[in-house]
Amino acid sequence: MNPSWNKKLFRLISLAYQSASMILCLGTTPAVQRVMVFGGLERNRVNRAEWTLDGPSGKCVNVAKALRALGANASVVTVLGGPRGAMITDTLQALGITLLANPVASPTRQCVTVVDQSTGEVTELVEESSPVSAAEAEAFLATVDRALPTAEAVVMSGSLAPGMPTDLYRRYAQRARETGVLAIVDAQGPSLLSALEARPGLVKPNRAEAAATLRITLTDELSARLAARELCERGSERVVMTAGADPILATDGRRSWRIAPAPIQPLNPIGSGDAFTAAVCQALLRGDDLGEACRWGAAAGAANALSWMPGELAWGEVQRLYSAIAAERWLD
Repeated sequence: MNPSWNKKLFRLISLAYQSASMILCLGTTPAVQRVMVFGGLERNRVNRAEWTLDGPSGKCVNVAKALRALGANASVVTVLGGPRGAMITDTLQALGITLLANPVASPTRQCVTVVDQSTGEVTELVEESSPVSAAEAEAFLATVDRALPTAEAVVMSGSLAPGMPTDLYRRYAQRARETGVLAIVDAQGPSLLSALEARPGLVKPNRAEAAATLRITLTDELSARLAARELCERGSERVVMTAGADPILATDGRRSWRIAPAPIQPLNPIGSGDAFTAAVCQALLRGDDLGEACRWGAAAGAANALSWMPGELAWGEVQRLYSAIAAERWLD
């Protein structure tokens, strides 16, 4: 098929999904993201930013923003509190993203991305989420219970706020499987291990997260492939393992792919994994195989890195980058 027509077809089908389906983006650790861009940084000195941007973020929010940019209907289920929570609410509503947010007493956190243009280094300063009460956690679960039957897919991503059930992702991966909803989990450690018991449709750790979850050391691509297969054997239907600028590895237990990311000069890579997840989810719902879905994921992740704010990718960049990405099969 002609590549330009393939991209047009992708967009037409995506627009059809926009009116026909909803992808639920579930997470309990949203944030207001401040991106501060410096011409150069000096330690132990006063550094003045050339410009600063603020916007809604956190993994579940980034996934939803990327889905919206790709033409899909996205709904965020999360917890929000204080003025930052109100800012996230207003911004997502302006973007046309459905928000199912339970109010909590603790203020929503703020994270800061520091970009040093002289070196290209990007430093992330993370504020951890405050605990939620038992009543707030129960209210959140009730909201998810109401929303899940209306979704075609549920993407569960990020760490769990203190006070949330540690098996939250397993619980909803199981319910998704029972109701024919595609479940995608982007997590690590106990949350990921627990979710594997419910046989989710896909898990997407990066290499460091996979190593920490399995308590192993990944020294090269071969060891990463073995780790991906182990995650499949532990229960996931599909495994995708990202690694920044290194090749993406994907397997469904029968077939495996290696996808080299597009060569780019990133502005800010924060949120690229979330954009990747969004595009893969949309492509799988459309019926693409895992290798093809990862091509679109890699294009979306790269497009995200070419923007300053997480999740705010341009469709034109996704199209352009997709053409430069190939998925090659690897054999055992």
